[in-house]
Amino acid sequence: MKSSHFSSLSADTIKAIVLVCLADGIVGISYGSLATGSGFPLWVPLALSLVVLAGASEFLFIGIVASGGSPFAAAAAGLLVNARHLPFGIAVKDLVGHNAASYLGCHIMNDESVVFGVAQSSHTRRQAAFWFCGIGIAICWPLGVVIGGLMGKFIPDTQAIGLDAVFPAIMVALILPALKNAKTIISAFSGAVISLAAVPFVPVGMPILFSLLGLTIRGKKS
Repeated sequence: MKSSHFSSLSADTIKAIVLVCLADGIVGISYGSLATGSGFPLWVPLALSLVVLAGASEFLFIGIVASGGSPFAAAAAGLLVNARHLPFGIAVKDLVGHNAASYLGCHIMNDESVVFGVAQSSHTRRQAAFWFCGIGIAICWPLGVVIGGLMGKFIPDTQAIGLDAVFPAIMVALILPALKNAKTIISAFSGAVISLAAVPFVPVGMPILFSLLGLTIRGKKS
C-alpha cells in the first residue's frame, strides 16, 4: 500500500478512522487491565493482540479461561465468533492486496477496516481506507493492551471508570450523520432490535451478524 493512496481519502474519513483507532486503543486498555487483573501475565494478552488481533474473541478467550474453562474450549469459542470474517473476506477480496501483502491484508481485516473500506466511492479510496484503518488498529490495539496490562494491578475493574463505554459512544457519534433518511433509520433500528433479540441465544460477538438482517427491511417506497 503506497502512502500516496492514503492522500485520496477525505479529511472526514481520515478523522473518523483516527477516532475509531483511538477508541480501539482505549478498549485495548480495558482488555489488558482485565487480563492482568484476572491473573494472566502481560505477555498473554499482548501475544493475543498481536497474533489474533480480534477484540471480541480475545475478550471471550480471557473470560472463559479466567472462569476456569479449558483453553481449547475458549479457542473454539473465539473461532466461532470470528466466523464473521468469512463473509468479510469475500467483501474485501480486492482490497487485501496480492502475493505476500495479502497475508498482512487478511490479518488486519476486522469489523472497522471492512466497514471503512467498502464505504468508499472508488477502488483506490476503498483500498486506502481499508489499509489505513487496519494498520492503525494493528498499532493502537496492542499498545492499549500494554498500557492496560500495566494498569491492571491498580485498576482491576476498568468498567468503574467507564472505559468500556468509550468505543460504543464514539461509534454512535460516527454513525449519526448517516441517519438522514427514513429507510436508513428503519434498517438500522430493525438491525439493532434483531441483534438484541439474538443476545440470549448466541455466543458473544455473534448478534452483530444477525443485525445485518436489518438491511432487508427498508420500509415502503415513497
